[in-house]
Amino acid sequence: MSGVDASQRQAARVAGFTLLIGQLPAIFAEFYVLGQLIVYNNAGETARNIMAHERLFRLGIASNMIVWVLDIVFITALYVILKPVNRSLALLATFLRLIETAVLVVITLNDFDVLRVLSGADYLRAFDVNQLAALARVSIGAHGSGYIVGLIFFGLGSAVFACLWYESGYIPRALAGWGIFSSLLVGLSTFAFVIFPDFAKMVTPGVYAPIFIFEVTLGSWLVLKGLRPAIVSQR
Repeated sequence: MSGVDASQRQAARVAGFTLLIGQLPAIFAEFYVLGQLIVYNNAGETARNIMAHERLFRLGIASNMIVWVLDIVFITALYVILKPVNRSLALLATFLRLIETAVLVVITLNDFDVLRVLSGADYLRAFDVNQLAALARVSIGAHGSGYIVGLIFFGLGSAVFACLWYESGYIPRALAGWGIFSSLLVGLSTFAFVIFPDFAKMVTPGVYAPIFIFEVTLGSWLVLKGLRPAIVSQR
């Protein structure tokens, strides 16, 4: 198959815009909101912060939900763009990224559990304040654990997509190569966190900087430049 068709070009614009737009709510929810409200090693203070700023916490949940929707649009667009390169690998990457998104959607339920536990409902009177704060903190911890699982699938799926970008020549191969490196760095490092949790404290957040650079650059390229013509083979 030679060249790039209209559906691929349109999908590239969609992928670029969703990738760039999705960065803002993701940063807001995971860095600003949680950074403002969570006091590590102090469940009571964290609970008081959340109840004093419940609207902010809910905005974080809503922002994450927007990100999950944008992720599905982005992943679908990537499949449309890259399936002519290698349909089997494009499907593999798509399924890996959709598993990631499904995991992240599920952990949103833990955020609602935090609000439910701290709601002051009558059925919670069996627990004292400290117990409720501890339960809320457990749910917040589950959110973090879910992100670790999701990021493993993210890293693997993103690496496969980056390999397809490299093979296609639709974007500069240097950018695609950076995508392969940064995606594997996320996937392998996050997997290492499961076995060596203290390792996360030494390398976070620096280990995620390369993939952030890749995604912002890729999104900008797709919006401003689109796809370069290339000769690819149907597989």
